[in-house]
Amino acid sequence: MKLFDEQANLQEPFQKIVKGLTVCYTIAICLMCFLPQSIYPTLKSVETPGVQHFGRITAILTPFNTLVHFGKIPNLVNLIFIILQNVANIFLIFPLVFALCLLKPSIRYFKKVLLISFLMSLSIETTQVILDLLFNFNRVFEVDDLITNTLGGVLAYLLYQLVRRVTT
Repeated sequence: MKLFDEQANLQEPFQKIVKGLTVCYTIAICLMCFLPQSIYPTLKSVETPGVQHFGRITAILTPFNTLVHFGKIPNLVNLIFIILQNVANIFLIFPLVFALCLLKPSIRYFKKVLLISFLMSLSIETTQVILDLLFNFNRVFEVDDLITNTLGGVLAYLLYQLVRRVTT
């Protein structure tokens, strides 16, 4: 059985699987992004340079903050932790955007994927600010998260394009 039909749409049995996985991953994103930061194991001593506090809101508003403040990172452990956070953010919405490309022909355009990825990321970051204001969840609004999440969405789109070419 082929993965895609003649119109490059995902075949029916695969659609059900991808839809189920998409629901599960959406729940996972909500848990990862909207629960209090204190429940996750972390390196307590890692403080990302460039952090700003506005009352209960914590933000990093400098684009490419890790590069801009590279000299302020105190040690290799902190540097590795910060880099891993950025890499993880690239792949946060990657599976979701890939699944949407598989399931929704109407978004299979670069500009649409770019916009959807950015808006998903902005929604996550804005919701985290609201949760901080309401419940002090200790979340951080980061401009770099907007950049890395959006990049992840674009990479998912490129992977979709590659999979479609290879399998059709």
